[in-house]
Amino acid sequence: MSRIAHPGLAANITTAEHAASFIADGMAVGMSGFTGSGYPKAVPIALAAQIEAEHAAGKPMRLKVWTGASTGPELDGALARVDGISARLPYNSDPIAREKINAGEMDYVDLHLSQVAPLAWEGFLGQLDVAVIEVAGVREDGSLIPSTSVGNNKTWLDCAKRVILEVNSWQNPALEGMHDIYYGTALPPNRVPIPLTAPDQRIGQPTLRCDPHKVIAVVETNAPDRNLPFAAPDASARAIAGHLIEFFRHEVGKGRLPPSLLPLQSGVGNIANAVLAGLMTAPFENLTAYTEVLQDGMLDLLANGKLRMASCTAFSLSPVAAERLNADLDRFRDRILLRSQEISNHPEVVRRLGCLAMNGMIEADIYGNVNSTHVMGSRIQNGIGGSGDFARNAYISIFMSPSTAKGGAISAIVPHVSHVDHIAQDVQVVVTEQGLADLRGLAPRKRAELVIENCAHPDFRPMLRAYFERALAGSYGKQTPMLPGEALAWHQRFIETGTMRG
Repeated sequence: MSRIAHPGLAANITTAEHAASFIADGMAVGMSGFTGSGYPKAVPIALAAQIEAEHAAGKPMRLKVWTGASTGPELDGALARVDGISARLPYNSDPIAREKINAGEMDYVDLHLSQVAPLAWEGFLGQLDVAVIEVAGVREDGSLIPSTSVGNNKTWLDCAKRVILEVNSWQNPALEGMHDIYYGTALPPNRVPIPLTAPDQRIGQPTLRCDPHKVIAVVETNAPDRNLPFAAPDASARAIAGHLIEFFRHEVGKGRLPPSLLPLQSGVGNIANAVLAGLMTAPFENLTAYTEVLQDGMLDLLANGKLRMASCTAFSLSPVAAERLNADLDRFRDRILLRSQEISNHPEVVRRLGCLAMNGMIEADIYGNVNSTHVMGSRIQNGIGGSGDFARNAYISIFMSPSTAKGGAISAIVPHVSHVDHIAQDVQVVVTEQGLADLRGLAPRKRAELVIENCAHPDFRPMLRAYFERALAGSYGKQTPMLPGEALAWHQRFIETGTMRG
């Protein structure tokens, strides 16, 4: 049975190849998708074949690709493989695209996720030519039932000159009603407060609006989202989770957090899942989440009743967890809300709710500056994503990582980060498997002592102490002691020798 109830849109059903033919060289294309969920699967593959044919004929064809965040191999991977992307924003995790970005063959604009929709509306990103949006269905009135991610879909549908829809029957029809799409945002001077005061509050409508006259093609698909499985937490991840949960217990004991904590925000990955798994047996009940993605650990917390509800913009589930959610969606549907990322990541809302922000990092320096995007200062890994949206506005801003990488050749705690994504003023807690440093209210020199002793790996701790002592003696100023000639020497040593060890 077709999921397209609108007669006019049903008349536009066509093949992915025909839909892709509407997209031409140099266009800006807004695609749905956020962390491997809800992205179009058929049109990008057909588009990649079209680009490959154009290149074979000696004709140029490259596109500017905008999304919500990362997508799947049928989109970023397929288009990057045929050199079909000239510019990409706001976040990427595809390995083929990453190589092209780091080779200087693709422009990459790494943005705070909350800023993408406003920049599009303000016109700074230029004209959006086409939106390609996956949905779970089309209602009789032409409104669209979102799928497993919302991301920037509302903005792309509103801003694009033309729209292509992928209606994916793999997506569970029970998704209908789980979304809360807010249409109250505006540009200055017409902005008003966002009326959201609790994570489970609805302030919008369950569907996306789209002018049917803009829809030039509708493609029916049946294809799964492609999220990767999470590895079981290793000893480091479990230790980080233990330190963090003990910190929460301490804060509750001090009266600085309520027994149900505050709304949780968690980045994606194995360490984040380990923290969520640790909450299963922690003495906190009636938890809530206000975050970007719902991943396996949060689904487990919802299932056992620890987590009362979760607000997010996308699912980021392993294949096993996605199957579990689909099989039992009626059980979860009243406890999950999917919002546009301009709301899920909005600084105003994050600060009002008092989120506990838990995000990963590549490295932190002894003063608490954090690099979450660049390896050795110049090689992009993924992007800043929403970590900055939450870090600056959270009730408590936490960054976590194992203390070493590459088999112990790299220290995650360094004299000075090689790239700054989160300044020290936005970083309140640093956690590694070695321990936790609560940096709130501490001046730089006190921060350095705590980070070195609590978070650095024992193999690197003497080197950090020695650097800090030399900086105290020979720094130009004493507020934040630093030796510019040595501050990045660890990174240079790794580039030259394959290890940071002296």
